[in-house]
Amino acid sequence: MLPSNSTTEPIGQNVIKLISNLCFSFFVFSVLIFTIIAITYQPPDPWLQSAPALTQLFTQPQNPTFHVDTSIFNTGEDITLPPQHAPTPSRAAVTPVTESQIQITEDKIGNSTPSLASDACASRTLNCSDPRVLVAVQRFNLRAFRSIVFFEYRMPVNGSVADECDVAWRFRNKKEKSWRKYRDFRRFKIGITDDCRYKVVHAGGWHSGSNVRPNRTRATGAGGRGKSLPRISSNSNRDDEINDTIPSLGSQVNFRNGKTFVMDLSMCLAATYNPSNKDEEGKDFRYYFDFEHLKEEASIVEEGEFLRDWKKWDKNNGKKRKVPVKKVVTHKVTPMQLKKDKSTIIWRQFDAPEPENYWYRVCEGQAAKYVQRPWHALWKSKRLMNIVTEISGRMDWDFDAVHVIRGEKAERKDLWPHLDSDTSPDALVEKLKGMVQPWRNLYIATNEPFYNYFDKLRSNFKVHLLDDYKELWGNTSEWYNETSLLNNGKPVEFDGYMRVAVDTEVFYRGKTRVETFYNLTQDCKDGVNTC
Repeated sequence: MLPSNSTTEPIGQNVIKLISNLCFSFFVFSVLIFTIIAITYQPPDPWLQSAPALTQLFTQPQNPTFHVDTSIFNTGEDITLPPQHAPTPSRAAVTPVTESQIQITEDKIGNSTPSLASDACASRTLNCSDPRVLVAVQRFNLRAFRSIVFFEYRMPVNGSVADECDVAWRFRNKKEKSWRKYRDFRRFKIGITDDCRYKVVHAGGWHSGSNVRPNRTRATGAGGRGKSLPRISSNSNRDDEINDTIPSLGSQVNFRNGKTFVMDLSMCLAATYNPSNKDEEGKDFRYYFDFEHLKEEASIVEEGEFLRDWKKWDKNNGKKRKVPVKKVVTHKVTPMQLKKDKSTIIWRQFDAPEPENYWYRVCEGQAAKYVQRPWHALWKSKRLMNIVTEISGRMDWDFDAVHVIRGEKAERKDLWPHLDSDTSPDALVEKLKGMVQPWRNLYIATNEPFYNYFDKLRSNFKVHLLDDYKELWGNTSEWYNETSLLNNGKPVEFDGYMRVAVDTEVFYRGKTRVETFYNLTQDCKDGVNTC
């Protein structure tokens, strides 16, 4: 028996060894492939991806302890909204003016009146009320301002001389995702062609059409709770589309159904944004964000009014029938844990130091599957956006922009060792000369406090800084008057947070945009070893 077994045993052992070696080789090969992929793979940049990728970027849970870039201020209108957050039908119903619509209008005019009146064509006189003048202006605007969507033209009126007409319209920048519209009115020099058609010879600048300027009317109590606030004189035009009024508790139909959001409109502004370098309480939410849009997204009750009504209820119903309330003192108590709570009022309090007091941390962890951060409901204030529009319009929507981050980051050589030198005036001149065409309008969005820091760029570009437009928030401006009304007649400071909001939006509207990180410096955005 032994001799026969000795001939087969080595074969079996060899087969087992062969299989073992093959399995081990496959394992080593798999590990090698995985290692190569892990080293070489770079995840897609969400900023270069589709709208869903951007939405995910702004809604996914984040670590709030990372270095915060306080020179950029993103809100919900900066991303494409998912379908459930699309504009309301009443807002979306306004149709933009297009070339095809202009052609239809022109055809209708041609069928009713084939050409200009013979005497007007022969004498080369201009009739601003002729509908063909508006057609000529509309066509000119579509060619001249390709980044703008136009709405609601008004009939042209006579300008200052015989060959001029003033025209007003509403518009929206194509890069703005909101339904909000803005107003422009310009003076056009109109000529008549040899075949008796109107043409635009020259277009005036931003808000040059003074004869069609909207009426300078003002209502008291623009943003209060039905109170009559001080009437403040204005040298500009009030934006009558802004509705900052605080809804009364009685008007909230959903309140008794438990769907009302109780909100404290008084905010604390971080020291980073204040000249005093101290935290400041008592800042109105409506200075910074669009309260009208928030009201459309959710049923809102102002905290003060809610507390007053709550006290009245408890007082009138006695101790036994007081409204049951549960106070939650930490974000770590998730919405799922509160699902079966029977209390009428669930009161979340965020009194701990940062980052534990960030209200949106309620939407982290397991809750992120069910409660998304409501960035879609937060838009920048329309009053701040009016300043953005004014600055962009004064540059005729034809400008490039550079974002220059300095401030504290330029001083922190341990985290950003090259930032200071890479954003020095000489370095900026050399780098921008290769990115921006000479003598273009160049808007510089920056947290650099010294106005003359960028003077060397003026030998190559038409430089614009936020402080070049101080009158837009000065004591004769519309912004000053409107925010004073919100503040019971007291002036409001144009603070650092507002500056960042305006800078960010003007920067986004530049045709060529140059960023500090990835364009001007190789330092990592969040500090050393975070690229």
